[in-house]
Amino acid sequence: MISKSEILNASILIVDDQPSNVLLLGEMLRDAGYLSVTSTTDPVAVYGLHREHHYDLILLDLQMPVLDGFQVMEALKQIESDGYLPVLVITAQPSHKLQALAAGAKDFVSKPFDLIEVQTRIRNMLEVRLLYKKLAQHNQLLEQTVQERTAELRASEARFRRLTELSSDWYWEQDENGHFTKLFGPVFEMLGLQFDAAMGVTRDESSASWQEAERDLLEANIAARKPFLDFVYSRTHANATLQYLMVSGEPVFDAAGRYIGYRGIGKDVTGTILPK
Repeated sequence: MISKSEILNASILIVDDQPSNVLLLGEMLRDAGYLSVTSTTDPVAVYGLHREHHYDLILLDLQMPVLDGFQVMEALKQIESDGYLPVLVITAQPSHKLQALAAGAKDFVSKPFDLIEVQTRIRNMLEVRLLYKKLAQHNQLLEQTVQERTAELRASEARFRRLTELSSDWYWEQDENGHFTKLFGPVFEMLGLQFDAAMGVTRDESSASWQEAERDLLEANIAARKPFLDFVYSRTHANATLQYLMVSGEPVFDAAGRYIGYRGIGKDVTGTILPK
């Protein structure tokens, strides 16, 4: 909502080559309580004045020497990049009304002036103009907030990834079908894995053999949608050496509570665990 104070403090420019009309409109606006009213009888000056002050409303006469109101509006379009011209035209020619609206004016008043009509149209147009500006400011603030939150999220993700890298050897994610969708860290080199991102699967191309009982227990936890912490399992390489791996993971659910996969971290702990 736009308050009465906001409307009365709106900036208004009166443009008419007839000083008597400028004086009449200025007195009428000030008597109605408007506090920021400027005027000019020079249509050539309008472009520079609006570029500097960005008026909330311009009362613009159409029939003026040197530049008529249509030419002034065409020049003002260079300032109003969003296409909104805060112009209320003043005309004594009924045929000019539709032409003025087509040129970008938002409303019109007729000469000779009906002061009640002029006041009503000015107030209505100012209310719409101020709402338009408030909406634009809100959208700008919203866009800035989104950008800030996005930057914060990216920074948070970077910190999380860095902490994961410091506390583990790799980070992993699986979909609901058990296919790996993300793998970060040197897991490929350490485990001899090949990850096909297009297919979302990982192939074990090493010659090592896994301890089946341990693998079965890990897969049972995942099948039951259970979290697991520091689960250690092992495999034997072709040269008979053992490799111990420690993984932690948790199930992931969407906003509707539907299971969508697992995520977790892994680490090679061969150097810290005694052989069985």
